[in-house]
Amino acid sequence: MADSQGFSRDLYELMQFPSEGIFSTVLAKSDTYNYTLMCLAKGTDIDTHTSKKNGVVQVLSGKGIFKLFDREIEMKPGMFIFMPADAPHSLKAEDDTAILLCLTV
Repeated sequence: MADSQGFSRDLYELMQFPSEGIFSTVLAKSDTYNYTLMCLAKGTDIDTHTSKKNGVVQVLSGKGIFKLFDREIEMKPGMFIFMPADAPHSLKAEDDTAILLCLTV
């Protein structure tokens, strides 16, 4: 799904909030990166997990709590969260919340 010519997408036009759970769409993916738009319905929990890749969560809309290791981070528009590989993390969406998830090696 890598595009050698580059491309652009309007993330706000792509957002779709389900009545429950998560809507996600992969924007770009290769062996070394994955960029995914995730739209979480209000009240959605993602249990503690890890990733073998470094990750960045950029909050686009909504609010919630992101737990990284033992720290609670307020999710709000504009928040940038870096997660090193193998870092335990979880989140809870307090409103309909959209994030851009970027995973890299």
